[in-house]
Amino acid sequence: MEIKRNRYLERLISRMNNGMIKVVTGIRRCGKTYLLFHLFYDYLVQSGVPEDNIITVPLDDDDYAEYTDPGRLYDYIKSKLTDPKQKYYVFIDEAQYAITREEMKNPDIPIRLYGVLNGLLRKENVDVYVTGSNSKFLSTDIMTEFRGRGGYH
Repeated sequence: MEIKRNRYLERLISRMNNGMIKVVTGIRRCGKTYLLFHLFYDYLVQSGVPEDNIITVPLDDDDYAEYTDPGRLYDYIKSKLTDPKQKYYVFIDEAQYAITREEMKNPDIPIRLYGVLNGLLRKENVDVYVTGSNSKFLSTDIMTEFRGRGGYH
């Protein structure tokens, strides 16, 4: 049985290409990944977006473990942005895996992931979607770090 989540899907669709990072947050196992990686992904493909233009990075998957390092994550995503004239959609799932324990504990240490997300945001041909579920990631500090360019859904 599939739960459609039409209301949440419509929220993502209405915010496409708005120049902001779309942040999908919620408790564990509530369907954030399914919404983004299945429902929204399928919507984009059905709307004519080539699958190569949808970059998915599930950071909780061992196949993507090296990308929990923000520098490697940024390099990986940049390597997929092959045509500056094409629009790309970047999905980063469980983004909190790219935040170190030290960054979480110490408010004086900048969270490197935020720099990666802001760097992607500056690219006009990239639309960024992120999921996360831990308390640091859910904090309102993320909105400050995105300097008004993020949005909760």
